[in-house]
Amino acid sequence: MSDQLLVLNKDSDTMSVIDADSGETETVVETAFNPHEIEVTPDGEKAYITCSLGGSLLVFDTETWERTAEIEHEEFDFPHGLAIRESAGELWLASTYSSRVYVIDIETDEIVDHIPTHQDKSHMVALTPDEERAFVANIGSENVTAIDCDERRLIADPRVGEEPEGIEVHPEAGLLVANQEDGMLSVLDPETLEQTSRALLGETPIRVVPSPDGRHVLVPNRESNDVSLIDTEHVRDGDRQPWEIARIPVGIWPGGTVFSPDGERAFVANNKTNDVSVIDCEDWTELERYETELHPDGIAYLPR
Repeated sequence: MSDQLLVLNKDSDTMSVIDADSGETETVVETAFNPHEIEVTPDGEKAYITCSLGGSLLVFDTETWERTAEIEHEEFDFPHGLAIRESAGELWLASTYSSRVYVIDIETDEIVDHIPTHQDKSHMVALTPDEERAFVANIGSENVTAIDCDERRLIADPRVGEEPEGIEVHPEAGLLVANQEDGMLSVLDPETLEQTSRALLGETPIRVVPSPDGRHVLVPNRESNDVSLIDTEHVRDGDRQPWEIARIPVGIWPGGTVFSPDGERAFVANNKTNDVSVIDCEDWTELERYETELHPDGIAYLPR
């Protein structure tokens, strides 16, 4: 069996399971209302999908594509960003309008804790490589919330740019935050929480996705219909500073982005052209596009 792309179609209420090599759709899986984000467990056996307007978290068996659980909570209000904390067997979920982070046991698929951020529109979540801290991008507060994962304790809410959304903790470059309103990348030290640099991106950047080797980062820009290529080892004024070195044209309104595990290709879901751009990661050009259903966004890569 070939590796697969799992692509969420927000306005078809489906997930396209696509052969990652041929681009052919192998099956279409029904979800609940308005699927947005997807996370696959490290063993590849489960896929978690947030259905944001539907207010639920779905669990699927990746062999049969049977829905094995539907997790709900009275305070789920636009559940969105996901991150797996493998060391603790946990899934962390950011609920945008209730401004809370929920912790789910990935063995039992039960909610075991929830943490209010006390901020506005807590939308995406990312973990440090050691999984000791979580960072939540708060779109409406122009900041990120740092959380001690073991203690479930709020540490601080350092300010970043305007309407932060995309977020990732790079093991060497630091905490990277894409600010959609001002089109800037904020770089923070994940320990001190001080801003170390900023870099210009495209128009309305919404995700931060590092390559498997960590050398590059891709940032899809919604309104400029391209992807910023960031060199994480760029040196500026004698200091290491992640910097945009190219823009890759893709489809209209790009969003969810994922690399193949070997780092040779990247895949970008184009919401308004209903397709996925396949990017060659040697020369950073678009190779082809795979068709999807209506308004693709969240995307994951499933090795087989």
